[in-house]
This record gives sequence, structure tokens and C-alpha cells, in this order.
Amino acid sequence: MKNQVISITGRDMHRLQNLLDNPDLMRQKPYLEQLERELNRAHVVDSAAIPANIITMNSTALLVDLETREEMLLTLVYPEHAYIPEGRISVLAPVGMAMLGCRQGEVVTWEVPEGIRSLRIDSILYQPEAAGEFSL
Repeated sequence: MKNQVISITGRDMHRLQNLLDNPDLMRQKPYLEQLERELNRAHVVDSAAIPANIITMNSTALLVDLETREEMLLTLVYPEHAYIPEGRISVLAPVGMAMLGCRQGEVVTWEVPEGIRSLRIDSILYQPEAAGEFSL
């Protein structure tokens, strides 16, 4: 549920497009078409040039629920590394899709059965590219 164009690294774009090329996955999770649309209009940036205030894959961010004021420390990961008890959220989950490519200070929103959920990205505590780690 983003209006702005997201920025994404070329490496992340390639890996995510490969994931979405799986027809079985797309049949099982038709909401992934939203991620595909985001990627199709994304601004692709070289890993060394992406700003440190943008959530890329494997970034860890502190988010605040705007309704409950609950703070969450979440790391955006590929599906095989997701583990919710440790705050590792899959990019294929609705909240993960909402986080990808967003900037510190932005509010991410997505639909849940109860309505719309909104989280503000308070800070990005770790971004691989800003840390000089380009192969994650």
C-alpha cells in the first residue's frame, strides 16, 4: 500500500524477481502480485550508492505501531530465514512487503483482517550496504 516509488538494490531486485518467478508460489499467495507491482516501478540503485536510511533486504529497523505505540525490532529477510519469534520477517509477508524500500521516518501500512495497520519506521539500526556488506 505504497504511493511513493521505492528504492531497491540491483542485487535485492534480482533475488526477489527470482522468487516471484515461481508460479506455484504466486498461485498460493496471490497477494504477492502487490510486491511484483512494487518491483516493476521501483528505482534500482547500486548497492554502494543506496542511502543508509532505506530498508533493504537484511536491514534491521525499529518500528512503532501507531495505534498501540508498541515498539518492534524487525529484520527484513528472505523467506528461508524468517523466524518471527526473533523478529525476522519474510519479505513475502504483508508487513515485509510494506517495509521494503521505505525510509526512516516513513509510515508503512498494510491490510489485516481487522482493517489497516500502520507502523512508523523510527530508525534503521542496521543496513548491510551501509555496513559495507554487499553479499548478503
